[in-house]
Amino acid sequence: MPIRVSNIRLGIEESEAALPQRLAGLLSVKPGDVLSWRILRKSLDARDPLDLAFVYSVEARLVEREAEAIERINRRQRPQRADWYEEVPFRLPEPGQESLTHQPVIVGSGPGGLAAAYFLAEAGYQPLLLERGAPVSQRIRDVAAFDAGGPHQPESNYLFGEGGAGTFSDGKLTYRGSGPEVRRILEMYAECKGKPSIVYEHRPHLGSNRLPAVVKAQRQRIEAMGGTMRFHCRVEDLDLADGRVRGLATSSGYIPAQVVILAIGHSARDTYRMLLQRGVPLAPKAFQLGLRIEQPQESINRHCYGAQRLEDRLGAAQYAIVAKGGGMDVFSFCMCAGGYIMPSVSTPEAFCTNGMSLSKHDSPFANSGLVATLEPARFGSDHPLAGMMLQEKLERRAFALGRRNYLCPIQWAKDFLAERLSQGVLPSSYPRGVVPADLREVLPSEVARAMHLALPIMDRKWRGRFLEQATLVGPETRGSAPVRILRRDETRTSPDWEGLYPVGEGAGYAGGIVSAAVDGLRSALAIIQRYAPLRKT
Repeated sequence: MPIRVSNIRLGIEESEAALPQRLAGLLSVKPGDVLSWRILRKSLDARDPLDLAFVYSVEARLVEREAEAIERINRRQRPQRADWYEEVPFRLPEPGQESLTHQPVIVGSGPGGLAAAYFLAEAGYQPLLLERGAPVSQRIRDVAAFDAGGPHQPESNYLFGEGGAGTFSDGKLTYRGSGPEVRRILEMYAECKGKPSIVYEHRPHLGSNRLPAVVKAQRQRIEAMGGTMRFHCRVEDLDLADGRVRGLATSSGYIPAQVVILAIGHSARDTYRMLLQRGVPLAPKAFQLGLRIEQPQESINRHCYGAQRLEDRLGAAQYAIVAKGGGMDVFSFCMCAGGYIMPSVSTPEAFCTNGMSLSKHDSPFANSGLVATLEPARFGSDHPLAGMMLQEKLERRAFALGRRNYLCPIQWAKDFLAERLSQGVLPSSYPRGVVPADLREVLPSEVARAMHLALPIMDRKWRGRFLEQATLVGPETRGSAPVRILRRDETRTSPDWEGLYPVGEGAGYAGGIVSAAVDGLRSALAIIQRYAPLRKT
């Protein structure tokens, strides 16, 4: 049985290639006695700026006498510990017995939809994946043209198209949970042109430049395993009768189906309205709302690293911050070190922001969402789509402030606190240009008040450096879905409609790339356990 050795430290200047020698020394064996080893976990210990180190947990197999090696490490007064290690493997379940007469249909090719399609295809279910937008190669061109000042494409933009909103996100692969399902999702990304280290890094990150290749590789593997993908195929209606789903009406025609996975993403507002009209149970859900702050990356580096030029070794510095704004917590969200402000726009004549960064984090700017959680009681209505309608209202205001040309409303942070418009040219990474505005106009009053109270506290935590050169842009409205598509815990299906499986961030059950993918995987497993695969055609 393999053993696990924890708390192995390497200084930030030491090469990872030194790990096998260090491991053998800790185990008091010769390097040749280590048959195999692999990294299980890697994190940065930054508690002491003068003693920064990477900390590893490593799995190892020895020629013999593993028990003695474990005892030798554990009886020393050292931070390293060793124990027996057996990883729970990920396995697809045995197929169920119910017959499928049609391909399982997945609506949406974001992280949740792609993961569901991937594992259904791997198990032989020949899934059909529907994407309202364009293939990722065309999508990249459409987004670049929009950034350069071109027209907005309603079905091919930062949110719609192959890979969903995740394709042009920051590519963070963090997830609070662990276990075989999470590990298998990370392995899937590593296999699909992601870097191998994402499987064990504490804060794995792909970068917006890597994500299109990863998404395309996922689709190609799905197709190679028997799945099918249709682009420019928007679901316009569901055929529901006798308590179950029977098919879908799409922009490309009718598709019969008895199993439909709804992985629609958090911005398919027309689909939410259609689901409500068809009687699919929905409920309002709390979501995050606020602004995005942008600062020079150099100022973040110096605050986090001091005078040492550690960014050359550790990369652009990141931060997480939270402060109480009256009765609401205001906290950083999706911090993009060395990143860019981008227009998270799916609806014509509406505007909101998001952030992204490339794998090198080499922009001179850092940005982060600064958001508060808005509970349904604050939506102003008990309508299931009240939160979504509030988003739409604020985004239309922002579009008007942006001179109806997708310019980004911007304000010096100190001017926001002083309740005055900013003057002159304000620096920003936003590609289409910025326009000074009063950002209180794009926030509910309680969120604006919370921001007004929280920002000075954040600045004091940073000894006056947090707001020194900071601008605010906004609104930041798409941090999570404002709607939940209800489902049964035991079957993962809609409570009223058999065969309908809501998944991912758009269904209100996830909040990021990995959590959405895990949710899609779990629904795929539920389908496999219930139904037999289609016969090969």
